[in-house]
Amino acid sequence: MKKEEKIKVGISIGDLNGIGPEIILKTFEDPRMLEFCTPVIFASVKTMSFFKRYFKSAINFMGINEGDKIIDGKINVFNVWKENVQIEFGKEDTKIGEYAVKSLETSTQKLKKGEVDVLVTAPINKSNIQSETFNFPGHTDYLAKVLGGKSLMFMITEGLKVGLLTDHVPVKEVPQQITEELIIDKIDTIYRSLIMDFRIYKPKIAVLGINPHAGDSGVIGNEDDTVLYPTLAKIKESGKLVFGPYSADSFFGSNNYKNFDAVVASYHDQGLIPFKTITFGRGVNYTAGLSKVRTSPDHGTAYDIAGNGQADESSFKEAIFWAIQIFKNRKEYDEISKNPLKKAPKKT
Repeated sequence: MKKEEKIKVGISIGDLNGIGPEIILKTFEDPRMLEFCTPVIFASVKTMSFFKRYFKSAINFMGINEGDKIIDGKINVFNVWKENVQIEFGKEDTKIGEYAVKSLETSTQKLKKGEVDVLVTAPINKSNIQSETFNFPGHTDYLAKVLGGKSLMFMITEGLKVGLLTDHVPVKEVPQQITEELIIDKIDTIYRSLIMDFRIYKPKIAVLGINPHAGDSGVIGNEDDTVLYPTLAKIKESGKLVFGPYSADSFFGSNNYKNFDAVVASYHDQGLIPFKTITFGRGVNYTAGLSKVRTSPDHGTAYDIAGNGQADESSFKEAIFWAIQIFKNRKEYDEISKNPLKKAPKKT
């Protein structure tokens, strides 16, 4: 019988002047990682060899130039470029941004073609990747365009999952962007993801208010009363277990979040500050709602410690484990959907 191939994990290299390459090396210095997956790093053997020497890593790479040449059980490096790259740790550099984009675009195309099964993205600098041909606020928006679907930034750990109604938008634009249609779409994406990706059969979802104290009956803004409350009432009529809006300031400190399978925040910092405070180092950024699985660590390029050997790979390693698990869960969900009498998803 042919040995079953491991899940192929595509890895975009991110900002070469940041901590991405270091956390990738540290992750796969643990030989047990190759028992779970076959990694494919999208960069170049020359560039990765530089990082290997710099960080005194003992891992070995297998250079490949085609997606069908991936070697199962080895650390593959897909050569996206051939030239030497000048690395200056901690420096924001538009040229380095171009390499981050090349890695992201190539790895995404291989994901779309099925040559890798999932994608894990190392941190990028949202400023130095911008150009006439690449104009996206970050990974999520780019992947939504290329892969299709209604993308949603979903921050996840085993015990806490936080989705956002709005993500990388200025705070002043948040109230105008939160419409009935947006709320319904985002909650539907989270609901489907909890069932399909996390095997939670009847999800319970909490929604945080837009304004302080959810508007205090219109005393502190009227968006909660005019948009959020009536939309949530409509969603509840469809049978979804959706609750709120809750006052955001006390929701996490009171441990109320433990009563729900997911929490929906109105804007970036409302959700990510408590999430990262509670879970930092274990949290993962998952792009829900896409046709393919993509995860990333819950931190940025960390220029201030880049090149010092101090970067913690924990979140990146978690991103790989979650990508593998979600991929398996989706596969099981697809099998169940084809034969609903076979078995039902397990409640986690």
